[in-house]
Amino acid sequence: MTDTQATTRTQATTQDQSESPAGQAPAVTGERAEWLEALAKHRHFLRFAARDLTDEQAGRRTTASELCLGGLIKHVSAAEEHWVNFILHGASALPDFTALTEDDLARRADSFRMLPGETLAGVLAEYEETARRTDEVVAALPDLDRAWPLPKAPWFEPGTQWSARRVLMHIVAETAQHAGHADIIRECLDGAKSMG
Repeated sequence: MTDTQATTRTQATTQDQSESPAGQAPAVTGERAEWLEALAKHRHFLRFAARDLTDEQAGRRTTASELCLGGLIKHVSAAEEHWVNFILHGASALPDFTALTEDDLARRADSFRMLPGETLAGVLAEYEETARRTDEVVAALPDLDRAWPLPKAPWFEPGTQWSARRVLMHIVAETAQHAGHADIIRECLDGAKSMG
């Protein structure tokens, strides 16, 4: 694709976005629409697990895990934001996971908890904003094949690159996995289930 074609496609996408009703994801078709539909489905189930809860309930651990519903939503939101930044800017948008300090690890642990002063409504609003931005970025990307080298991490093979498409696959998988965790935590909290 030439730079002119990419610019024309981006301008057309931007025009489509401006014509979308307020509060709705930009109109997209094809593969991008399928990615966003899958992501929306799993986001729904994650949020649904927290329906009608108080802030105290959202922060309560109900299993042997350290996880709580509010913390899960915070984590998924932060992870999605980081990976979208990776799509846009490459490995510089993520930390070197082989060089995390004790303070970095403590902040990471806090991303899985409801902290004093945090509310479920606030956590959900931040997640909604993250989702909106992700949908806009996916709609406007000139090429889903654009790839960047992954940051340093013990769990990544050195030299591995991920395309925007592969990152979207990871975001969908992460959201689905944690929606399942959320369902278990909610069922242990008060017996409510997402399905069944």
